[in-house]
Amino acid sequence: MADDLIARIQAELERNVDPSPKRSPQSFFKEAVKYHGVKTNLVEKLAAEYFKTVRSRTKAEVFALCEALLKTDYMEEAVIAFQWSYELKDKYEPADFEVFEGWLKHYVNNWAKCDTLCNHTIADLVEKYPEYVECLKGWARSENRWMKRAAAVTLILPARKGLFLKDVFEIADILLLDKDDLVQKGYGWMLKEAGKLHQQEVFDYIMRHKAVMPRTALRYAIEKMPVDMKEQAMAR
Repeated sequence: MADDLIARIQAELERNVDPSPKRSPQSFFKEAVKYHGVKTNLVEKLAAEYFKTVRSRTKAEVFALCEALLKTDYMEEAVIAFQWSYELKDKYEPADFEVFEGWLKHYVNNWAKCDTLCNHTIADLVEKYPEYVECLKGWARSENRWMKRAAAVTLILPARKGLFLKDVFEIADILLLDKDDLVQKGYGWMLKEAGKLHQQEVFDYIMRHKAVMPRTALRYAIEKMPVDMKEQAMAR
């Protein structure tokens, strides 16, 4: 039945491909991406509609469907999978971290999939079970660029609430000199969000490290700070 449902979803997506000659989604990525060409708002609407047909199933069954969607490698199917997994946030248990980590390792191959999974599904679980923030520090030491970016972007929304400040700085420390621009943007974004409620602490961190912090990460981190702080941070 899972195969039949996935086939129906894919057929629905194919019927809704946007034929307009707008810029290809590929232009937003350095690596090749697989996509149907359906507008994101419509994909999210389809995800919500189809979730009604699976919400009565067990969490394990829904997660299995999510994995089947992820195996197709299409961007749209990943959006649906991660929307479904987040719909079950009230049922998250500690063991689910291993499931989500597996998805990250095996199916995330661009920044959009990384951010969609981490900003919501994984972030919500880590906020619910804070002990798993230590696992993010392990991700930050990975050779996999998406694991490294995930270590930072998982804390975007919690950091915006003022949570995990010590861990934010520890992850930034690990990623500080990383040469990958997508990793730099990820931890710079994390620092920017942490700075919304902890501006002085984040500014002090940036000032301590600005001599070695890549300019990409620095610019992201100070984006929302007052002009005088930006000028101090950018000064050589």
